[in-house]
Amino acid sequence: MPRWLKEVLIGFIPVLFVFLIFIGFNVVPLLIAAVMVGALLLLTNMRGGLAVGAGAERKRKKSGPQKLTFEQIGGQDNAKQELREALDFLIRYEEIQKLGIRPMKGILLTGPPGTGKTLMAKAAAHYTDSVFVASSGSEFVEMYVGVGASRVRELFRDARNRAAKENKNSAIIFIDEIDVIGGKREGGQQREYDQTLNQLLTEMDGIYSSESPRILLIAATNRKEMLDSALTRPGRFDRHIEVDLPDKKGRKHILELHGKNKPLSSTVNLDKIAEESYGFSGAQLESVMNEAAIYTMREDLKEIEQRHLSMSIDKVMMGERTDRESSEEEKKRVAIHELGHAIMAEVVRPNSVSQVALSHAVRHSDM
Repeated sequence: MPRWLKEVLIGFIPVLFVFLIFIGFNVVPLLIAAVMVGALLLLTNMRGGLAVGAGAERKRKKSGPQKLTFEQIGGQDNAKQELREALDFLIRYEEIQKLGIRPMKGILLTGPPGTGKTLMAKAAAHYTDSVFVASSGSEFVEMYVGVGASRVRELFRDARNRAAKENKNSAIIFIDEIDVIGGKREGGQQREYDQTLNQLLTEMDGIYSSESPRILLIAATNRKEMLDSALTRPGRFDRHIEVDLPDKKGRKHILELHGKNKPLSSTVNLDKIAEESYGFSGAQLESVMNEAAIYTMREDLKEIEQRHLSMSIDKVMMGERTDRESSEEEKKRVAIHELGHAIMAEVVRPNSVSQVALSHAVRHSDM
């Protein structure tokens, strides 16, 4: 509505009511009707504003993601190989059409947090030369019924429009934390969640092999068991790829990638750091390198040393060092307790224990 029209109405309506009261007209029904219409318009504007606001936020996220290749992702060799093979179905379209192979509609990436699922989705877009449209499961759910379903439609429509605008033959839609909208339906009253999931299933069923641009949906979750079976069945998410915690070789590769822009001392042994950081995710290893650089800056040194990396492993694993001094009895009890953990870890997974630490201040020799 134009601003001048709003100003005219603001001035005209009160005068009209005063005139009607002056001539003896009963204005109570008109006031009730005006309040109801105003409340309805306000509710509509709030609902539309929420949807438009979320759409604008997504567009800001989707505008020009940085180019990322699989070589820039440390570790995860098996997951990357499996994902490449799945993406070849999108690239070698004519070959699979001749063989009568049904193209995949969706790929589900599962695994613990921080293992690089989002990075792999971005690398997939670069590998296939596709438009990359990213979103998160939490963006689809609001208190108003129907908003989530409309955002799902908007997401797929935006992917097709962007692919056509950029002259791309394919588009990849990435939904992180899909368990937020794709959880199991157990007959509850969550109508908004159900409508959003139903709309997502409808959009996936509407992905045809003959359409241009071709659409591939990649989703990520660390709670695969929570997903609805209608979403994970073949024909929707045809490939389930496990993005697990990296092994020692993968951890070293990740440390090397994150250490490229940092001045490492010649005495730094990344093999040793990779061994000590058993069970760390890619995100935690990045934090190890970053914390080591912070320790170096605190000491006003020019290069990161081995001890800085060892200290940063403790910090990432157990938090910041405290000044509280433990008694000898406490240290003995903790030592026995931690030794029990170490023995059981070695029994279950041989060569998995590199050190046993009682606190941030006490570091024991390697086992």
